[in-house]
Amino acid sequence: MPDDQGSNTPGEQQSAGYVPGDGLLTRYANYFRLVSGRMTDEGAQQWKLDRDERNNEADCARCEKHRDYLLMYSPIIRFMRQNINKLGGDVHSENIRCRSCTNLSKGGFDKDYGVQLCANNLRHQGDVEDTLAHEMVHAYDHLRFQVQWEGNLRHAACTEIRASTLSGECRWLREFWDKGQWKFTQQFQECIRRRAALSVAKRPECKDDVQAVKVVNEVWDSCFPDTRPFDEVYR
Repeated sequence: MPDDQGSNTPGEQQSAGYVPGDGLLTRYANYFRLVSGRMTDEGAQQWKLDRDERNNEADCARCEKHRDYLLMYSPIIRFMRQNINKLGGDVHSENIRCRSCTNLSKGGFDKDYGVQLCANNLRHQGDVEDTLAHEMVHAYDHLRFQVQWEGNLRHAACTEIRASTLSGECRWLREFWDKGQWKFTQQFQECIRRRAALSVAKRPECKDDVQAVKVVNEVWDSCFPDTRPFDEVYR
């Protein structure tokens, strides 16, 4: 049966700028092509998939080490866990799973599964902390506000606004290093709106980016000021 998954043969991969192989020189050559712009988007995707597969065990081990440390010592993670416990839930090492993700997401929350951390997309402990805090806000909202995850874009938009506001992922230094954002004025709110709209747009019931932005704007005035369980924005 013919392969309908895309360009997977060595010749096709090389035409995309990516050369298959695990040799040290091949890996360095691929990296040089990537950073010098001589690799197509398809080649860059294949480079990332191969890198993530090669580093999967080490990535997950590092992620789990950060997770366990943060559960014990991070003020924001400990605080969120205590408040989730008060609502009858718990987030712990058994339902916070480090996995390699095939997309560019850093994490996710599922009301039945728990929290997933995308180990291959999390570069350092601070990255893990922001992502875990974000997903724990979703866990809190699920228990506190009975979020309708399927079919209700307003609920989705509200919890995404709150998660980006309270997790610390939109603080100025994080935006400066990750996104190259230099602006001081309104940077915080612009980051939250952007991240929330991107997350809403990924939901199957959302028609397009325009609808995602519209829904975020509709719930903004009620959801952005809501800092529960914090008294104010912590980070």
